[in-house]
Amino acid sequence: MNIRRATHDDYEAVADFTSDIWTDRGGDYIPRIYHDWLEDEPGQGKKTFLAEIDGEAAGIVQAVMLSEDEAWFQGMRVAAEHRRKGVSTRLNEACFEWAREHGATVARVMIFSWNAASFGATRANGYEPLAEFRFAQPDPATDADLDAELDGYRVSSDPTAAWRYWTHSDAREHLDGLGLAPEESWAVRELTREDFDRLADESAVFAVESEDGLAGAAYRSRTYERTVDDAEGDSSEDEPTTETWAEYGVGAWNSVDAARALFAAIARDAADCGADKTRVLIPETPRYVTDAPYAGVGISEEPDFVLGIDLTT
Repeated sequence: MNIRRATHDDYEAVADFTSDIWTDRGGDYIPRIYHDWLEDEPGQGKKTFLAEIDGEAAGIVQAVMLSEDEAWFQGMRVAAEHRRKGVSTRLNEACFEWAREHGATVARVMIFSWNAASFGATRANGYEPLAEFRFAQPDPATDADLDAELDGYRVSSDPTAAWRYWTHSDAREHLDGLGLAPEESWAVRELTREDFDRLADESAVFAVESEDGLAGAAYRSRTYERTVDDAEGDSSEDEPTTETWAEYGVGAWNSVDAARALFAAIARDAADCGADKTRVLIPETPRYVTDAPYAGVGISEEPDFVLGIDLTT
């Protein structure tokens, strides 16, 4: 087995062995984003590893530095004919070594809740479970309901207040201090005070305040365009339909009224961004997951898991 850096020339081989992955869920996304996903040159804070067995592509994974000491591993795939040959172990070892060389003390991965096979392989490679989350999905609306705010709740853009609420919230405890990384899609890292200050200037930060004090917080991590599949919309062969999504890296609150106020502010912000849809990361707990629908907001069908490994041992 040989582990090397993946290149654009490997596209056909990677697309071939990922073509039969998740066919019951619309297929793997890697062939669709491969050329944009891949780093063009070494030294860009990320590296994509390709495993070869007898010269044949057998697996792939990408390692990314999200902060000075936090690494993120994503897109781990192993070809069906090369499973149970230690490919994922060798790819993980390559990621561990690369991350340590770049100063990482911890590495994390995200796994969909339905991907039981990946849970087993990830735990076998030394990762421990850290957090579980789901997405709330308020509809963008310029006239989102103000009733909660009129009942004693207001939402400001004060990063100091948002940070203060986050540091003392049960959401921070449940999420192990993690929120969606503005720098990388589908990645989480530890949030800092500097993040809230910067996002207040560059994106949006929300702090819910009530007569009894701080009651909630959120931030917008990014907006992005997503192509709608034929099965999802009215796209044609000539002009695929795209949707604009507004993504919020975490949502935290202490009551359903605070949640209503927070989601109303997020709905208005998303509408101001021209977004068609939203997603807000929330802890996968009975209270948070039931509060969102109680506040009139949809939620994703399934949760996701974050696992991590200590790279100093």
